[in-house]
Amino acid sequence: MKAAIIGTGYVGVVTGVTAALDGHEAVCLDVLREKVEALNAGRAPFFEPGLDSAIRKMVRKGRLRASTDLVGGLRDSDLSFTCVGTPPMEDGSADLRWVKEAARAIGEALRPCKHYHVAVMKSTVPPGTCAGLFVPTIAQLAGISAGGFGAAMNPEFLREGSALQDSREPDRIVIGAIDGKSGRRLLDFYKRKKCPKLTMGTTAAELVKYASNSFLATKIAFSNEMANLCQTFDVDVYQVMEAVGLDPRIGPHFLRAGAGFGGSCFPKDLSALARLAESRGARSRILEAVLDQNEEQPLRVVELAEKALGGLSGKDVAVLGLTFKPDTDDVRFSRAAPIIKGLLARGATVTAYDPRGMDNFKTEFGLQIAYARSAEGAMRDKDAVIFQTEWREFHRIRATRYAKLMRGPVVIDGRRTADAGKLRKAGVRYLAIGAPDGP
Repeated sequence: MKAAIIGTGYVGVVTGVTAALDGHEAVCLDVLREKVEALNAGRAPFFEPGLDSAIRKMVRKGRLRASTDLVGGLRDSDLSFTCVGTPPMEDGSADLRWVKEAARAIGEALRPCKHYHVAVMKSTVPPGTCAGLFVPTIAQLAGISAGGFGAAMNPEFLREGSALQDSREPDRIVIGAIDGKSGRRLLDFYKRKKCPKLTMGTTAAELVKYASNSFLATKIAFSNEMANLCQTFDVDVYQVMEAVGLDPRIGPHFLRAGAGFGGSCFPKDLSALARLAESRGARSRILEAVLDQNEEQPLRVVELAEKALGGLSGKDVAVLGLTFKPDTDDVRFSRAAPIIKGLLARGATVTAYDPRGMDNFKTEFGLQIAYARSAEGAMRDKDAVIFQTEWREFHRIRATRYAKLMRGPVVIDGRRTADAGKLRKAGVRYLAIGAPDGP
Protein backbone atom coordinates (compact mmCIF):
# COMPACT_ATOMS: atom_id res chain seq x y z
CA MET A 1 0.00 0.00 0.00
CA LYS A 2 0.95 3.64 -0.37
CA ALA A 3 1.01 5.52 2.93
CA ALA A 4 1.33 9.26 3.47
CA ILE A 5 2.48 10.44 6.89
CA ILE A 6 1.70 14.01 7.94
CA GLY A 7 4.35 15.24 10.37
CA THR A 8 8.02 14.37 10.79
CA GLY A 9 8.36 14.19 14.55
CA TYR A 10 9.07 10.98 16.48
CA VAL A 11 5.76 9.35 15.64
CA GLY A 12 5.65 10.43 12.02
CA VAL A 13 9.16 9.43 11.01
CA VAL A 14 9.04 6.12 12.87
CA THR A 15 5.62 5.34 11.37
CA GLY A 16 6.94 6.06 7.87
CA VAL A 17 10.11 4.02 8.31
CA THR A 18 8.21 1.08 9.77
CA ALA A 19 5.71 1.15 6.91
CA ALA A 20 8.60 1.04 4.43
CA LEU A 21 10.30 -1.79 6.31
CA ASP A 22 7.01 -3.71 6.16
CA GLY A 23 6.99 -3.46 2.36
CA HIS A 24 4.73 -0.44 1.85
CA GLU A 25 5.61 2.77 0.03
CA ALA A 26 5.77 5.69 2.44
CA VAL A 27 6.06 9.45 1.98
CA CYS A 28 6.65 11.69 5.00
CA LEU A 29 5.04 15.11 4.57
CA ASP A 30 6.00 18.32 6.33
CA VAL A 31 5.93 22.06 5.62
CA LEU A 32 9.45 22.46 7.02
CA ARG A 33 11.86 22.01 4.13
CA GLU A 34 14.89 21.34 6.34
CA LYS A 35 13.21 18.28 7.85
CA VAL A 36 12.23 16.98 4.43
CA GLU A 37 15.75 17.47 3.08
CA ALA A 38 17.25 15.69 6.10
CA LEU A 39 15.01 12.65 5.57
CA ASN A 40 15.73 12.45 1.85
CA ALA A 41 19.44 12.60 2.73
CA GLY A 42 19.00 9.63 5.09
CA ARG A 43 18.92 11.49 8.41
CA ALA A 44 16.25 11.79 11.08
CA PRO A 45 15.51 15.35 12.28
CA PHE A 46 16.16 14.12 15.85
CA PHE A 47 18.23 11.51 17.64
CA GLU A 48 16.76 8.04 18.02
CA PRO A 49 18.92 4.87 18.19
CA GLY A 50 18.96 2.87 14.95
CA LEU A 51 16.71 5.25 13.05
CA ASP A 52 19.21 6.87 10.70
CA SER A 53 20.45 3.56 9.31
CA ALA A 54 16.86 2.37 8.75
CA ILE A 55 16.01 5.63 6.95
CA ARG A 56 19.06 5.35 4.67
CA LYS A 57 18.21 1.77 3.82
CA MET A 58 14.59 2.53 2.92
CA VAL A 59 15.48 5.69 0.96
CA ARG A 60 18.00 3.69 -1.09
CA LYS A 61 15.39 1.03 -1.78
CA GLY A 62 12.94 3.70 -2.95
CA ARG A 63 10.28 2.79 -0.39
CA LEU A 64 10.68 5.95 1.70
CA ARG A 65 10.81 9.60 0.71
CA ALA A 66 9.83 12.98 2.10
CA SER A 67 8.06 15.93 0.52
CA THR A 68 6.67 19.39 1.28
CA ASP A 69 3.82 18.77 -1.19
CA LEU A 70 1.15 17.70 1.28
CA VAL A 71 -1.78 17.61 -1.11
CA GLY A 72 0.15 15.79 -3.82
CA GLY A 73 1.50 13.20 -1.39
CA LEU A 74 -1.94 12.62 0.12
CA ARG A 75 -3.70 12.39 -3.23
CA ASP A 76 -1.39 9.55 -4.33
CA SER A 77 -1.83 7.48 -1.14
CA ASP A 78 -4.15 4.70 -0.01
CA LEU A 79 -3.88 5.69 3.66
CA SER A 80 -2.73 8.79 5.47
CA PHE A 81 -1.45 8.88 9.04
CA THR A 82 -1.80 12.19 10.87
CA CYS A 83 1.15 12.41 13.26
CA VAL A 84 1.19 16.06 14.32
CA GLY A 85 1.79 17.58 17.73
CA THR A 86 -1.01 18.31 20.18
CA PRO A 87 0.87 20.45 22.73
CA PRO A 88 -0.76 21.79 25.88
CA MET A 89 -2.35 25.23 25.88
CA GLU A 90 -2.10 27.56 28.87
CA ASP A 91 -5.01 25.85 30.65
CA GLY A 92 -3.52 22.38 30.02
CA SER A 93 -5.99 21.34 27.33
CA ALA A 94 -4.75 19.96 24.00
CA ASP A 95 -4.01 22.40 21.17
CA LEU A 96 -5.59 20.91 18.03
CA ARG A 97 -4.57 23.56 15.50
CA TRP A 98 -2.28 21.20 13.58
CA VAL A 99 -4.87 18.44 13.63
CA LYS A 100 -7.27 20.87 11.94
CA GLU A 101 -4.63 21.80 9.36
CA ALA A 102 -3.96 18.12 8.61
CA ALA A 103 -7.69 17.46 8.18
CA ARG A 104 -7.98 20.41 5.80
CA ALA A 105 -5.05 19.13 3.71
CA ILE A 106 -6.58 15.64 3.53
CA GLY A 107 -9.96 17.07 2.56
CA GLU A 108 -8.43 19.19 -0.19
CA ALA A 109 -6.50 16.20 -1.51
CA LEU A 110 -9.59 13.98 -1.56
CA ARG A 111 -11.79 16.43 -3.49
CA PRO A 112 -10.75 15.07 -6.92
CA CYS A 113 -9.55 11.70 -5.56
CA LYS A 114 -10.99 8.73 -7.46
CA HIS A 115 -9.89 5.88 -5.16
CA TYR A 116 -10.86 4.94 -1.63
CA HIS A 117 -8.66 6.58 0.99
CA VAL A 118 -8.48 5.96 4.75
CA ALA A 119 -7.50 8.94 6.92
CA VAL A 120 -5.89 7.62 10.09
CA MET A 121 -5.40 9.73 13.21
CA LYS A 122 -2.26 8.68 15.06
CA SER A 123 -1.72 11.82 17.14
CA THR A 124 -2.90 11.74 20.73
CA VAL A 125 -6.18 13.66 20.67
CA PRO A 126 -8.97 14.17 23.21
CA PRO A 127 -11.89 11.72 23.05
CA GLY A 128 -14.41 12.83 20.44
CA THR A 129 -11.86 14.58 18.18
CA CYS A 130 -12.13 12.12 15.30
CA ALA A 131 -15.92 12.08 15.28
CA GLY A 132 -16.41 15.75 16.08
CA LEU A 133 -13.55 17.49 14.24
CA PHE A 134 -11.29 15.32 12.10
CA VAL A 135 -13.84 13.41 10.00
CA PRO A 136 -16.32 16.33 9.55
CA THR A 137 -13.52 18.69 8.44
CA ILE A 138 -12.27 16.21 5.85
CA ALA A 139 -15.80 15.57 4.57
CA GLN A 140 -16.56 19.28 4.29
CA LEU A 141 -13.36 20.13 2.40
CA ALA A 142 -13.58 17.04 0.18
CA GLY A 143 -17.22 17.68 -0.63
CA ILE A 144 -18.13 14.06 0.04
CA SER A 145 -19.90 12.24 2.86
CA ALA A 146 -17.95 10.32 5.50
CA GLY A 147 -18.87 7.07 3.74
CA GLY A 148 -16.99 8.21 0.66
CA PHE A 149 -13.68 7.84 2.48
CA GLY A 150 -12.45 5.86 5.43
CA ALA A 151 -11.24 7.10 8.79
CA ALA A 152 -9.82 5.58 11.96
CA MET A 153 -8.08 6.33 15.23
CA ASN A 154 -4.87 4.32 15.58
CA PRO A 155 -2.96 5.45 18.71
CA GLU A 156 0.79 4.96 18.97
CA PHE A 157 2.56 3.44 21.98
CA LEU A 158 6.19 4.35 21.25
CA ARG A 159 8.90 4.93 23.84
CA GLU A 160 11.58 7.41 22.90
CA GLY A 161 14.91 5.61 22.91
CA SER A 162 13.32 2.40 21.61
CA ALA A 163 10.73 3.85 19.23
CA LEU A 164 11.76 1.90 16.13
CA GLN A 165 11.70 -1.43 17.95
CA ASP A 166 8.36 -0.58 19.55
CA SER A 167 6.89 0.26 16.15
CA ARG A 168 8.27 -2.82 14.43
CA GLU A 169 7.28 -5.20 17.25
CA PRO A 170 4.22 -3.63 18.92
CA ASP A 171 2.65 -5.24 21.96
CA ARG A 172 -0.81 -4.36 20.59
CA ILE A 173 -2.50 -2.47 17.78
CA VAL A 174 -5.64 -0.51 18.54
CA ILE A 175 -7.94 0.41 15.65
CA GLY A 176 -10.94 2.66 16.20
CA ALA A 177 -12.66 2.81 12.82
CA ILE A 178 -15.73 4.76 11.68
CA ASP A 179 -16.96 1.72 9.75
CA GLY A 180 -16.07 -1.86 8.88
CA LYS A 181 -14.44 -1.03 5.56
CA SER A 182 -12.03 1.44 7.21
CA GLY A 183 -11.12 -1.10 9.86
CA ARG A 184 -10.50 -3.87 7.35
CA ARG A 185 -8.21 -1.64 5.28
CA LEU A 186 -6.12 -0.78 8.34
CA LEU A 187 -6.00 -4.42 9.45
CA ASP A 188 -4.70 -5.32 6.02
CA PHE A 189 -2.03 -2.62 6.34
CA TYR A 190 -0.89 -4.24 9.61
CA LYS A 191 -1.19 -7.87 8.45
CA ARG A 192 2.54 -8.52 9.05
CA LYS A 193 2.28 -7.57 12.73
CA LYS A 194 1.99 -10.60 15.01
CA CYS A 195 0.35 -9.02 18.03
CA PRO A 196 -3.16 -8.59 19.43
CA LYS A 197 -5.25 -6.28 17.24
CA LEU A 198 -8.19 -4.67 18.96
CA THR A 199 -11.02 -2.96 17.08
CA MET A 200 -13.44 -0.47 18.63
CA GLY A 201 -15.00 2.93 18.06
CA THR A 202 -12.92 6.06 17.47
CA THR A 203 -13.68 7.63 20.85
CA ALA A 204 -12.79 4.45 22.74
CA ALA A 205 -9.49 4.24 20.83
CA GLU A 206 -8.72 7.87 21.67
CA LEU A 207 -9.29 7.11 25.34
CA VAL A 208 -7.01 4.05 25.25
CA LYS A 209 -3.91 6.22 24.76
CA TYR A 210 -4.84 8.67 27.49
CA ALA A 211 -5.74 5.87 29.90
CA SER A 212 -2.46 4.02 29.23
CA ASN A 213 -0.26 7.06 29.78
CA SER A 214 -2.24 8.17 32.81
CA PHE A 215 -1.87 4.79 34.50
CA LEU A 216 1.87 4.58 33.81
CA ALA A 217 2.41 8.10 35.11
CA THR A 218 0.39 7.22 38.20
CA LYS A 219 2.70 4.26 38.90
CA ILE A 220 5.71 6.58 38.69
CA ALA A 221 4.12 9.20 40.94
CA PHE A 222 3.12 6.54 43.47
CA SER A 223 6.68 5.19 43.52
CA ASN A 224 7.99 8.70 44.13
CA GLU A 225 5.48 9.20 46.92
CA MET A 226 6.68 5.96 48.51
CA ALA A 227 10.29 7.11 48.04
CA ASN A 228 9.65 10.25 50.04
CA LEU A 229 7.98 8.21 52.77
CA CYS A 230 10.71 5.55 52.80
CA GLN A 231 13.33 8.25 53.29
CA THR A 232 11.72 9.30 56.57
CA PHE A 233 12.18 5.71 57.82
CA ASP A 234 15.73 5.40 56.46
CA VAL A 235 14.53 2.62 54.15
CA ASP A 236 15.49 2.05 50.50
CA VAL A 237 12.43 2.49 48.28
CA TYR A 238 14.02 0.33 45.57
CA GLN A 239 13.97 -2.67 47.90
CA VAL A 240 10.35 -1.95 48.76
CA MET A 241 9.18 -1.50 45.17
CA GLU A 242 11.12 -4.54 43.93
CA ALA A 243 9.07 -6.65 46.29
CA VAL A 244 5.86 -4.83 45.36
CA GLY A 245 6.54 -5.34 41.66
CA LEU A 246 6.72 -9.12 42.05
CA ASP A 247 2.97 -9.11 42.66
CA PRO A 248 1.58 -10.19 39.24
CA ARG A 249 -1.35 -7.82 39.72
CA ILE A 250 1.09 -4.89 39.77
CA GLY A 251 4.22 -5.83 37.79
CA PRO A 252 7.73 -4.37 38.02
CA HIS A 253 7.56 -1.71 35.31
CA PHE A 254 7.43 2.03 36.05
CA LEU A 255 8.12 1.55 39.75
CA ARG A 256 11.54 3.24 39.74
CA ALA A 257 11.43 6.28 41.99
CA GLY A 258 13.37 9.39 41.06
CA ALA A 259 13.10 13.05 40.14
CA GLY A 260 9.78 12.69 38.33
CA PHE A 261 8.57 12.04 34.78
CA GLY A 262 8.90 14.30 31.75
CA GLY A 263 8.88 13.99 27.98
CA SER A 264 6.39 14.82 25.28
CA CYS A 265 3.58 12.49 26.41
CA PHE A 266 2.89 11.99 30.11
CA PRO A 267 2.73 15.61 31.34
CA LYS A 268 0.66 16.94 28.44
CA ASP A 269 -1.63 13.91 28.17
CA LEU A 270 -2.49 13.85 31.86
CA SER A 271 -3.10 17.58 31.85
CA ALA A 272 -5.30 17.38 28.76
CA LEU A 273 -7.36 14.50 30.17
CA ALA A 274 -7.76 16.22 33.54
CA ARG A 275 -9.00 19.42 31.87
CA LEU A 276 -11.33 17.43 29.62
CA ALA A 277 -12.75 15.57 32.61
CA GLU A 278 -13.28 18.85 34.43
CA SER A 279 -15.09 20.34 31.43
CA ARG A 280 -17.51 17.40 31.45
CA GLY A 281 -18.22 17.54 35.16
CA ALA A 282 -16.10 14.48 35.94
CA ARG A 283 -13.18 15.95 37.87
CA SER A 284 -10.27 13.53 38.12
CA ARG A 285 -8.68 13.86 41.54
CA ILE A 286 -6.14 11.11 40.84
CA LEU A 287 -4.78 12.77 37.69
CA GLU A 288 -4.56 16.13 39.41
CA ALA A 289 -2.71 14.57 42.35
CA VAL A 290 -0.26 12.84 39.99
CA LEU A 291 0.47 16.12 38.22
CA ASP A 292 0.95 17.93 41.54
CA GLN A 293 3.28 15.23 42.87
CA ASN A 294 5.36 15.34 39.70
CA GLU A 295 5.77 19.10 39.96
CA GLU A 296 7.02 18.82 43.54
CA GLN A 297 9.34 15.83 43.08
CA PRO A 298 12.31 17.66 41.44
CA LEU A 299 12.49 19.90 44.50
CA ARG A 300 13.34 16.81 46.56
CA VAL A 301 16.61 16.66 44.62
CA VAL A 302 17.33 20.30 45.40
CA GLU A 303 16.52 19.72 49.06
CA LEU A 304 18.92 16.78 49.22
CA ALA A 305 21.69 18.94 47.76
CA GLU A 306 20.91 21.71 50.24
CA LYS A 307 21.01 19.22 53.10
CA ALA A 308 24.30 17.68 52.00
CA LEU A 309 26.05 21.01 51.45
CA GLY A 310 24.57 22.85 54.43
CA GLY A 311 23.03 25.41 52.06
CA LEU A 312 23.39 26.21 48.38
CA SER A 313 24.32 29.88 48.35
CA GLY A 314 27.72 30.26 46.69
CA LYS A 315 28.02 26.54 45.90
CA ASP A 316 29.07 25.19 42.49
CA VAL A 317 26.91 22.30 41.34
CA ALA A 318 27.12 20.06 38.27
CA VAL A 319 23.91 18.68 36.76
CA LEU A 320 24.48 15.60 34.58
CA GLY A 321 21.65 14.77 32.20
CA LEU A 322 19.27 17.30 30.63
CA THR A 323 17.00 15.07 28.55
CA PHE A 324 13.91 13.56 30.16
CA LYS A 325 15.37 10.06 29.67
CA PRO A 326 18.51 8.50 28.12
CA ASP A 327 18.91 7.63 24.42
CA THR A 328 17.04 10.70 23.19
CA ASP A 329 17.71 14.39 22.63
CA ASP A 330 14.21 15.33 23.82
CA VAL A 331 14.17 17.83 26.70
CA ARG A 332 10.43 18.55 26.75
CA PHE A 333 9.20 18.73 30.35
CA SER A 334 12.60 17.48 31.51
CA ARG A 335 12.96 17.48 35.28
CA ALA A 336 16.39 19.08 34.79
CA ALA A 337 14.73 22.47 34.28
CA PRO A 338 12.96 22.69 37.67
CA ILE A 339 16.02 21.24 39.41
CA ILE A 340 18.31 23.87 37.88
CA LYS A 341 15.80 26.66 38.57
CA GLY A 342 15.64 25.52 42.19
CA LEU A 343 19.43 25.52 42.49
CA LEU A 344 19.73 28.99 40.96
CA ALA A 345 16.97 30.38 43.18
CA ARG A 346 18.95 29.24 46.23
CA GLY A 347 22.12 30.96 45.07
CA ALA A 348 24.04 28.08 43.48
CA THR A 349 26.10 28.24 40.29
CA VAL A 350 25.28 25.46 37.81
CA THR A 351 27.30 23.69 35.11
CA ALA A 352 25.45 21.11 33.01
CA TYR A 353 26.32 18.32 30.61
CA ASP A 354 24.28 15.93 28.47
CA PRO A 355 25.51 13.68 25.64
CA ARG A 356 22.67 14.66 23.28
CA GLY A 357 20.38 17.29 24.74
CA MET A 358 22.42 20.44 25.42
CA ASP A 359 21.50 22.36 22.27
CA ASN A 360 17.80 21.61 22.70
CA PHE A 361 17.97 22.51 26.39
CA LYS A 362 19.58 25.87 25.65
CA THR A 363 16.88 26.64 23.08
CA GLU A 364 13.98 25.40 25.20
CA PHE A 365 14.85 26.91 28.57
CA GLY A 366 17.52 29.58 28.06
CA LEU A 367 18.72 29.32 31.66
CA GLN A 368 21.82 31.24 32.70
CA ILE A 369 24.11 28.30 33.34
CA ALA A 370 27.42 26.99 32.02
CA TYR A 371 27.74 23.94 29.77
CA ALA A 372 30.61 21.45 29.77
CA ARG A 373 31.95 19.23 27.00
CA SER A 374 32.03 16.09 29.13
CA ALA A 375 30.71 14.68 32.38
CA GLU A 376 34.10 14.93 34.06
CA GLY A 377 34.51 18.46 32.75
CA ALA A 378 31.24 19.41 34.41
CA MET A 379 32.28 17.78 37.69
CA ARG A 380 35.67 19.48 37.95
CA ASP A 381 36.03 21.69 41.07
CA LYS A 382 32.35 21.33 41.95
CA ASP A 383 30.89 21.03 45.44
CA ALA A 384 28.26 18.53 44.30
CA VAL A 385 27.07 16.63 41.24
CA ILE A 386 23.43 15.82 40.55
CA PHE A 387 22.47 12.93 38.28
CA GLN A 388 19.21 13.76 36.50
CA THR A 389 19.35 11.31 33.55
CA GLU A 390 20.81 7.80 33.71
CA TRP A 391 22.92 7.88 30.54
CA ARG A 392 25.14 4.81 30.22
CA GLU A 393 28.30 6.89 30.04
CA PHE A 394 27.59 8.22 33.54
CA HIS A 395 27.62 4.67 34.90
CA ARG A 396 31.18 4.29 33.64
CA ILE A 397 32.67 7.12 35.74
CA ARG A 398 35.04 5.47 38.21
CA ALA A 399 34.30 6.09 41.88
CA THR A 400 37.85 7.33 42.51
CA ARG A 401 37.42 10.12 39.95
CA TYR A 402 34.87 11.97 42.09
CA ALA A 403 37.32 12.68 44.90
CA LYS A 404 40.04 13.71 42.43
CA LEU A 405 37.83 16.03 40.40
CA MET A 406 35.46 17.56 42.93
CA ARG A 407 35.81 19.81 45.93
CA GLY A 408 33.07 18.02 47.91
CA PRO A 409 32.73 15.40 46.89
CA VAL A 410 28.92 15.06 47.14
CA VAL A 411 26.69 13.08 44.77
CA ILE A 412 22.91 13.61 44.64
CA ASP A 413 21.41 10.81 42.58
CA GLY A 414 17.99 11.53 41.10
CA ARG A 415 17.92 8.32 39.01
CA ARG A 416 20.07 5.74 40.86
CA THR A 417 22.77 6.19 38.24
CA ALA A 418 25.85 5.70 40.40
CA ASP A 419 27.00 2.77 42.56
CA ALA A 420 26.35 3.97 46.12
CA GLY A 421 28.60 1.36 47.74
CA LYS A 422 31.64 2.14 45.58
CA LEU A 423 31.19 5.88 45.97
CA ARG A 424 30.94 5.74 49.75
CA LYS A 425 33.96 3.46 49.89
CA ALA A 426 35.86 6.12 47.88
CA GLY A 427 34.91 8.76 50.43
CA VAL A 428 32.03 10.35 48.51
CA ARG A 429 28.90 11.60 50.29
CA TYR A 430 26.04 9.95 48.45
CA LEU A 431 22.34 10.79 48.74
CA ALA A 432 19.50 9.59 46.53
CA ILE A 433 15.75 9.88 46.28
CA GLY A 434 14.19 7.28 48.57
CA ALA A 435 17.53 5.89 49.81
CA PRO A 436 19.04 5.73 53.29
CA ASP A 437 21.85 8.23 53.88
CA GLY A 438 24.25 5.39 54.54
CA PRO A 439 27.38 5.42 56.66
